[in-house]
Amino acid sequence: MNKTFVIAEAGVNHNGSIQIAKKLIDVAVSSGADAVKFQTFKAENLVCKGMEKAYYQKKNTMNNESQFEMIKRLELDKKTHYELVKYCGEKIMFLSTPFDTESIDLLNSLEIPIFKIPSGEITNLPFLKKIAGLNKKVILSTGMSTLEEVSTAIKILLKGGLDKDDLIVLHATSEYPCPINEVNLLAMNTLGKKFNIKFGYSDHTEGIVVPISAVALGASVVEKHFTLDREMDGPDHKSSLEPDELTLMIEGIRKIEAALGDGKKTPSQSEIKNINIARKFIVASKFIKSGEVFTISNIIAKRSGKGISPINWDNVIGQKAKKDFDVDQIIEL
Repeated sequence: MNKTFVIAEAGVNHNGSIQIAKKLIDVAVSSGADAVKFQTFKAENLVCKGMEKAYYQKKNTMNNESQFEMIKRLELDKKTHYELVKYCGEKIMFLSTPFDTESIDLLNSLEIPIFKIPSGEITNLPFLKKIAGLNKKVILSTGMSTLEEVSTAIKILLKGGLDKDDLIVLHATSEYPCPINEVNLLAMNTLGKKFNIKFGYSDHTEGIVVPISAVALGASVVEKHFTLDREMDGPDHKSSLEPDELTLMIEGIRKIEAALGDGKKTPSQSEIKNINIARKFIVASKFIKSGEVFTISNIIAKRSGKGISPINWDNVIGQKAKKDFDVDQIIEL
């Protein structure tokens, strides 16, 4: 199996601080993630000033601010982006999700290798067309979407110049945290089969069980939010993993990858030595005199370490003993 690409989603859990952002990068590196991802936006291009916050945002942040005010204080400017890219260096891949076309241009100037389309932009035609024309790998998140909406978005991307081999579609449920009974993880495989495309999973559940399970179902990409501390103020901290949990998740993913194997049913190298110990062979159940016919009354299958496999039982029954056999002696023909 190919290695699952694990994205440690820092998102806006930096709270607008470059120092916290760098600490998040350090955590992502030490956890073993393949990439650390932030979010890039200009509040003025993203949300109307009078727009109220989502329920989970109200619950996790100051209730007396608008969504615009909340997003504005979580912006990272161009200089900060360049500094974070430099800080990642060769240690880990820097990624960020754009939420407006101006941010697409900024990230493209940073030469990021993969563009992530967030679930909320899946119906944004100009946004999709702009990313499609960048000649970059694309990850499309599909939270809140119907199969028809996903299909439309894929068609727009491919028509816009994106190579299908450069597209990965992620199943997601856009609730924070996502209730376990609303994960619908099998929909991830539905996306892969329906569109004959690489697929993965963007997780918003509590804990690490679901993203690890996604790997067992074939996810080629797994994305998970993380934070330095769930008690920090901000919209996404409460539904994020803490550093030790992120490490455990990635360790679990790598173990599942190793456990999946190549799908060929054959004895493993370590169990070959146990075959003759665990399996039974045909032995005498009582003293058998030379010339006596083997019957169900004088032979039995027992663990003897070697001999004739009882799969050949019917070939032994009815034959004559060529010598005497004591009890538990291995039968020879």
